[in-house]
Amino acid sequence: MTRVKNGITAHKTREKILKYTKGFRWGRKKKERAAKEALLHAWTHAFRGRKERKRDFRALWNIRINAATRTLGTKYSSLISGLQNKNVKLNRKMLSELAADTPKAFEAIVNLSK
Repeated sequence: MTRVKNGITAHKTREKILKYTKGFRWGRKKKERAAKEALLHAWTHAFRGRKERKRDFRALWNIRINAATRTLGTKYSSLISGLQNKNVKLNRKMLSELAADTPKAFEAIVNLSK
């Protein structure tokens, strides 16, 4: 049987790992072992960050809506419960954008929820 060498495949794997670590600091962009370790951590943080981003944005929207409703003399919780009672299907992202961009429309929605 002929001998099968792994050089080409191993080289491609190494190059792919080092391509992912482009822009990393110190030896983690050049040394294969350090690059693997850095990628292990980086991808873990990236996965967690994609989940956290959703939480962070929802919290931001809630804060914006609350601030806008307080200026109109009501509370966030009463606004949300009032909208649910009236079957208004606006999500928090749209409510926060209305509060920031078009205060008159947001004021109409707040009056509707009362």
